[in-house]
Amino acid sequence: MNIFKTFESDIRKILEELAAAGAIPAGLDASRLAVEPPREAAHGDLSTNAAMVLAKPAGMPPRKLAEMLVEKLKALPDVTSVEIAGPGFVNLRLSPDVWRARIKDILAAGTAYGDSDLGKDEPVNVEYVSANPTGPLHAAHGRGAVFGDALAALLEKAGHKVTREYYINDAGAQVDVLARSTYLRYREALGEAIGEIPAGLYPGEYLKDVGQELAQRDGGKWLEAPETEWLPACREFAIARIMEWIKDDLGALNIRMDVYTSERGLVQAGAVDKALKTLEDRGLIYVGVLEPPKGKKPDDWEPRPQTLFKSSDFGDDVDRPLKKSDGSFTYFSNDIAYHHDKAMRGFTTLIDVWGADHGGYVKRMQAATTAITEGKAALDVKLCQLVHLMQNGQPVKMSKRAGTFVTLRDVIETVGKDVVRFIMLTRRNDQTLEFDYAKVTEQSKDNPVFYVQYAHARCRSVLRHAVEALAGKDLSPAGMAGANLARLEDDAELALVKRMATWPRLVESAAEAHEPHRVAFYLYDLASDFHALWNKGKDDATLRFLVDDAELTLARLAMISAVATVIASGLTVMGVEPVEEMR
Repeated sequence: MNIFKTFESDIRKILEELAAAGAIPAGLDASRLAVEPPREAAHGDLSTNAAMVLAKPAGMPPRKLAEMLVEKLKALPDVTSVEIAGPGFVNLRLSPDVWRARIKDILAAGTAYGDSDLGKDEPVNVEYVSANPTGPLHAAHGRGAVFGDALAALLEKAGHKVTREYYINDAGAQVDVLARSTYLRYREALGEAIGEIPAGLYPGEYLKDVGQELAQRDGGKWLEAPETEWLPACREFAIARIMEWIKDDLGALNIRMDVYTSERGLVQAGAVDKALKTLEDRGLIYVGVLEPPKGKKPDDWEPRPQTLFKSSDFGDDVDRPLKKSDGSFTYFSNDIAYHHDKAMRGFTTLIDVWGADHGGYVKRMQAATTAITEGKAALDVKLCQLVHLMQNGQPVKMSKRAGTFVTLRDVIETVGKDVVRFIMLTRRNDQTLEFDYAKVTEQSKDNPVFYVQYAHARCRSVLRHAVEALAGKDLSPAGMAGANLARLEDDAELALVKRMATWPRLVESAAEAHEPHRVAFYLYDLASDFHALWNKGKDDATLRFLVDDAELTLARLAMISAVATVIASGLTVMGVEPVEEMR
């Protein structure tokens, strides 16, 4: 049960009653009506902006409409008090039994608590990672991978039908550079002294393995072959091998993609021609000369007639080139075709997770998506900022081109997948994240992954001890649901229960905003409330979980079982396995 949605529904019914009685106009737009926790707990349990957003269209002062709502809300059985705050916000206090009853909901639902039908099975495509297949994944890729995977899980919990997708960028110049770099290492594997790696090629040591494997498979087949033959062979082999590494690295984070789409495959299938023909038929492509932009010139500007897309008609700053000077397609053309392909597969909600260095590409891609789908599909681009790897406060440098980068696999093997997944979500995606090996493994309140897992482990420990202390008692979820929850009377207990009751609302709001970091923040707050109650019990023996009063003990066991369940539910969204005990 989402208690906030329940009361929102109640308020909407009250508004209908007021309209039927002629007290307010009928048909008011209540789309902005919200019920949420007040900013200050002292102000009550729930707060609604109904009077504030409806007063103007209703043609009355907010407080007058608020007074009408107050009279109706007071009559609801679960409401103990209603007050008007400020210009017209309405704050409600609920009976403690309303909150205690949520424990039974949690025990009955298990980790499915918080599942929502908000998405109504709407198909959503989440494309993430999509790193160029030119080398192993590094830590920054890991952030996008974790963010995208957690967002996909969050959307699923909120009732969407999600497809996880990886776009293989295997059609650009970078994969030809990869092919030439691989060919050099291939010759090296066959005994040729290659000397220093020429500028412009990938110098990474990882390509030695690719070259050796190619030499083992094909022997000297390509040594005397012309470039037109060895380049596509080396390119295909290297991409396939590196994609195997990438899939293995993602697997180490427990990430499994539903779909891998090849850029080269789309081009060869004529998808780019088809997409551009669609735009051309709608009068959205023309030949023209772009004005030089003010300030720094972008890489794709040339003072010549070009085939341009009317990107500025759809919110972009300027129109964008679709073909290079040699007549080949730009990356933008290929990307238009790719997003057209997604829409043709039935997706109307598209989410792309990109690195922060692609920020300047967002407007044009959103413009193209709107144009190619005639507004039927919407593209949300989530940019992930950099990850600064640290070791005891000292930066760990990484550079793919220099061949000295720290791989994602290195990070996973150092601290474990669950730590990686949790820490990557402890900042908003648009904020830089510091990942210090020492700090993410320390056992302290300052380490959120430890703090949350410790709360879960403590709950599980108490429940294990309870099995011994209360031999013969039914401590299954069903058994604990029969506890007399009215015995939970302390303010800290009620605060903990109220926090758990906000989980369904958090799931929906985070899913709507496409912000999975909110789950990590919520779990930290829930863990803080639990640890505070635990510490309170150290000072006051009557607040401990296992006491001489069997009825009270059972009520508290039901409460902490619910805490463990909600933490496990949140960690599941994050892709983190809850621990049973700390080591």
